[in-house]
Amino acid sequence: QVQLVESGGGSVQAGGSLKLSCVVSGSIFTHCGMGWYRQYPGKKREWVASIRSDGTTFYVSSVKGRFTISQDKSGNPLYLQMNSLKTEDSAVYYCAARTGSGWGCDFDAWGQGTQVTVSS
Repeated sequence: QVQLVESGGGSVQAGGSLKLSCVVSGSIFTHCGMGWYRQYPGKKREWVASIRSDGTTFYVSSVKGRFTISQDKSGNPLYLQMNSLKTEDSAVYYCAARTGSGWGCDFDAWGQGTQVTVSS
């Protein structure tokens, strides 16, 4: 059974920083990379950042220059360094990975989420 467990969330003032971690147990399809998503209250989960197996990274425009996704050399844990936090970054953050076989690399495994609250 695959488990993804996020940690590192909390409450900070605008302009502050947090570093989220995601520890993976079980087997995932590491070739598909991993990602971070966030969910605002009453809204659908949205993509924030992803990292390919070769280390290349991608970010949603609203966090570029402020967030950094990374992994230990082994691929585990996964991290999200969040700097210059804004109130609009307040959300539950989830890490994601691929476990299913077949064509494509859509994420199908998610953690329980960790709350990030940014106050002004």
